[in-house]
Amino acid sequence: MQVRVVRHTSRLAEIVRFYRDGLGLREIGYFKDHNGYDGIFLALTGTETHLEFTTGGDHRGPIPHPDSLLVFYLGSLDAVSEACERVGAQPVEPANPYWKAHGVTLVDPDGFASCSFPTRGWRADPSHRELRVGHLGGATRGQHNPPRPAEVEGRRIGRKPA
Repeated sequence: MQVRVVRHTSRLAEIVRFYRDGLGLREIGYFKDHNGYDGIFLALTGTETHLEFTTGGDHRGPIPHPDSLLVFYLGSLDAVSEACERVGAQPVEPANPYWKAHGVTLVDPDGFASCSFPTRGWRADPSHRELRVGHLGGATRGQHNPPRPAEVEGRRIGRKPA
């Protein structure tokens, strides 16, 4: 299955800098003045998922909500730190304490939160209808307690160590 998530914005150039240039999503296409709209398609590496951002038309983008966010698993603490540095934004306090305990929350140019995590803490088990969650190596049923990397607590994300 392929998924594309689409969000309208009045700040397309800033959004492109945040997600493509900052977080490292790969541009796979764009369009200009298609029935009055411009847009870009960004791929989430290793998946069949795309983000599409559009601008134009007579309406504004959606109003951000503190619990409406995108979550990215970047693979390592260094990758999270590098992405924060490229984005040029300082982490913010998330609404949900889970996000603070397990990752870094940034706000995109539209005011939506984006969380970045070193590793995935869950996985879907295709042999069951329910979501099974747990650590990468061994899923457990009914709980969601991924390990908290000790480095996240003691390291300032978004700045290189002095």
